[in-house]
Amino acid sequence: MRPSELYSEDLVFAHEAEAETGVPQAVIRQWARRGKIQRFPGDGRLTGNGHEYKTMYALPEIRAQAASYKPTPQRAPKRAA
Repeated sequence: MRPSELYSEDLVFAHEAEAETGVPQAVIRQWARRGKIQRFPGDGRLTGNGHEYKTMYALPEIRAQAASYKPTPQRAPKRAA
């Protein structure tokens, strides 16, 4: 998807994309690092706890990737004693 095809409301922060799609923020950042989705500079809004949101992502791209996303457990279940 080219940046010229996006509207301003299509750009969201990671926490907003997580609320919209259910994909964890860490997974969204990993997709951006691997080049599956694009990242854009944020507008510098403050989070309220001394930090600012710095990176925005294209929500249509996240929705497209989320269609094939399947969460995998990270730990083996514990045996019953």
